[in-house]
Amino acid sequence: MAIGILGRKIGMTETFEKDGKLTPVTIIEAGPCLVLQLKVPDLDGYRAVQLGFGEKKENRTKRPLLGHFKKAGVKPKKFIKEIRISDKDNYKIGREIKVDIFKEGDFVDVSGITIGKGFQGGMKRWGWSGGPASHGSMTHRRPGSIGASAFPSRVFKGHHLPGRMGGNRRTVQSLKVIKVDLENNMLMVKGAVPGHKNSYLVIRNAVKKPEKVFA
Repeated sequence: MAIGILGRKIGMTETFEKDGKLTPVTIIEAGPCLVLQLKVPDLDGYRAVQLGFGEKKENRTKRPLLGHFKKAGVKPKKFIKEIRISDKDNYKIGREIKVDIFKEGDFVDVSGITIGKGFQGGMKRWGWSGGPASHGSMTHRRPGSIGASAFPSRVFKGHHLPGRMGGNRRTVQSLKVIKVDLENNMLMVKGAVPGHKNSYLVIRNAVKKPEKVFA
């Protein structure tokens, strides 16, 4: 069964597991989400469920979206995403999805937008070691030569150079669920997830679980 929920990154902290080990964790406000639309193969070519998360004022919502929310019978939502489902999954428009779809010990894949760092040099962006640091050198952090001259007379695609860093969609796979707090809609997962504080996330059940869980 395909399981997924939308959430918001609260921040990182640490906790003690049952065996006494100190574990770094990320706290996520997961849900409640409402089902806004169902995608079916006959009309859309694939099967998915559209979820909405976070309250939004009606006067800040564009009219086409406002009509979309009213058709589903729900209040406007800030964050909308689709999650693929299988034929066996049974969802209905207006259904509320809560964090209790996960339990302690489950593994999840978390997707989000990484922190944008703007235009950066090669040393920060790609971890270059840099040029000579001694007296007289004028190429401390410069790229230097980036390609051949006569042949092939071009720079190969994908060559590491300065440029825009961050702001990309990333997925961290197989994060262990440490704690589920249904009362406060909080999900605690082991390790770090993409994005800055208060950024929106998509949490799905893990596609591939790790063969061995290291401490």
